[in-house]
Amino acid sequence: MPGSHLPLLEEGMARWPFGPPNAGIALDLTGAPPALDELRALVEERWKALPRLTQTLVAPGARPGLAWWTGRHRWARADGHELGRQVDGVDGTLRDAVRQWFHTPFPAGRPPWGLHLLRGSAQGEFSLLFRMHHSLLDGRSLTTLLRALLDDGRPLDGAASLSAPGPRRRTARAAPAAGGPPGVLTTGRAVPLPHQGAPEPAYALVGLRTDLLRAAREAAPGRTATTNEVFLAAVSGVLRSRLPDRDAGPAARPVWLSVPVDERPDDCGEFLGNAFANVRVPAPVTLADPAARLTACSGLLTTVTRARSTSERLVEGTLAVLPGATMALAGGKIFAPAYAPAACSYVHLREQGQTLAGRPLRSLNIVPMVPPAGTATFALGGCTQGHTLSVATNSGSQDATLLAEAFLTELASLAEGGRERAADDAGRG
Repeated sequence: MPGSHLPLLEEGMARWPFGPPNAGIALDLTGAPPALDELRALVEERWKALPRLTQTLVAPGARPGLAWWTGRHRWARADGHELGRQVDGVDGTLRDAVRQWFHTPFPAGRPPWGLHLLRGSAQGEFSLLFRMHHSLLDGRSLTTLLRALLDDGRPLDGAASLSAPGPRRRTARAAPAAGGPPGVLTTGRAVPLPHQGAPEPAYALVGLRTDLLRAAREAAPGRTATTNEVFLAAVSGVLRSRLPDRDAGPAARPVWLSVPVDERPDDCGEFLGNAFANVRVPAPVTLADPAARLTACSGLLTTVTRARSTSERLVEGTLAVLPGATMALAGGKIFAPAYAPAACSYVHLREQGQTLAGRPLRSLNIVPMVPPAGTATFALGGCTQGHTLSVATNSGSQDATLLAEAFLTELASLAEGGRERAADDAGRG
């Protein structure tokens, strides 16, 4: 709510030490771009009743004063702010925008988000990028907002946007592998990244062939894997290829993947804000067979809805009292490559017939925050037209591209296994 202090998760992102905590989603569309006035009118119509989009972020104090360590960020009201003022057009592509905006803080005194009309990568195409401070919204919020702008969308309900998940949350079931979920400060193995080029943030974006993804889902014995399982298995293969002791035995420390899980129960689906938890699951990096890695990723993110325990609420409340000190004490551990060398996020729009003012949607692309140094973020964006992979790194200017290429290699290996399995099944039939 406006005027309230940020919860611990959002406070942590507001204090992100690796660069401005900016993230976004871009929709690639076919056709001539709409006029800015048309787009602004659409935003005012579909998002007009959403208090979250008119808030500004107020910092607790300037470094290194006492207020920074003991204070908390808060949201302030910006009543009467016209949402259309947050919409603009830019003579640049998505990659241009990432190089410029995702390393530039939002100006103080304005809501920390923007909707930008960008040039497409080819003639007859354009992109619509929603850029935000991650303390404001999460990935589910972004898809809710962008879905409302599409031709079959509708104005979002202000009351529903404020219905935050209460004691009941949807959480990931404990992973059976590696002895269950890790402790809050338990570390595993770091994975060395390429460290090619200048040590700076980098971003890469590649399209995934639909036929490869479809074939890869058939690589698991006796069943069809989910797209998310293929995603985790391919990332695990990339990490395995970077390990010097890739065939280490079961006694080796696990490699953890950090995965955001949406905590919204079904009756809070339109809540706008941050309602996710980062869970860590074991990457099956000791398995040489791609199909075996895919099988090991089965059910890692099965979710259940349950009430938050008293101890969970107590721990979160205690840590939120001194957020600056909490970040200083825990940051060296939770941001280390051994804690989670890779993060994996999957965001998708499943509806058929997606158009914006008659322009068909081609793809959905994710731009993650700048990750902790020495780690990588893999983000899968999906719609009915296909999937794209984004990779963000903070270790070398060429690293994101190299890891994206390695992911394509792993996906091709899974697809080959899926085709061989399908051929064997057909031969037995």
